[in-house]
Amino acid sequence: EGWSAKLMSVEHNSDNLEEVERILSEHPESERRTVIRMERLLGQLAPLRALGDFRYKWSKELMQKIVVPYYGEGAVPPNYHTPPYLTAKPQVIYHRLTPKDKFLIIASDGLWDLMTPLEAVRLVGEHISGKVTLSPLKLPRSDMTLSEINKMLLQRKEGLKKKPLDLNAATHLLRNALGGTEYGIDHNKISQMLTLPSEVVRIFRDDITITVVYMDDEFLGHCPS
Repeated sequence: EGWSAKLMSVEHNSDNLEEVERILSEHPESERRTVIRMERLLGQLAPLRALGDFRYKWSKELMQKIVVPYYGEGAVPPNYHTPPYLTAKPQVIYHRLTPKDKFLIIASDGLWDLMTPLEAVRLVGEHISGKVTLSPLKLPRSDMTLSEINKMLLQRKEGLKKKPLDLNAATHLLRNALGGTEYGIDHNKISQMLTLPSEVVRIFRDDITITVVYMDDEFLGHCPS
């Protein structure tokens, strides 16, 4: 079965030219060389929208009053002239669900650093077809015809080729992200990725959080288009 991926979010970083222009337009022309430096906000922060990170939001007066006495002048970012530089305002994307929509993958950028959205969608799709082989065959109805049973068995046989190690699709994604190679899963690679020293781990991977939400085909089939 062919799978396609529909992006439901955009990256808020310096690769997003619209996002860069948005930030530059919110500050004086004199700051165009300093607001985004080395592909980071004020030369420090990679994401251009975020919760928290008050050091890029509070006024200079508030920073001097609350932050500097405890953390020193170094806590104030360089070229901090016209805050706020950072916002938590979300960019909302709408998509009307149809029976063709099977699942939603919500993951932190640690996953997307290691695989593309289409690769992730294909892995979850393969997991769906392969997962049926992890449990005994059960007929959904007692009045099934031989042709229907044969179709189920053929699908199960095809699923054996993709039989996953994990019942959970998010774990399946994580296993492939950390240990996937062109020859399959390399568990030595997974062990190495999970035991890297804290001082170098960020060079190889970021924190990874994954949630896979499955859609209700039957419910969506009764919804107006």
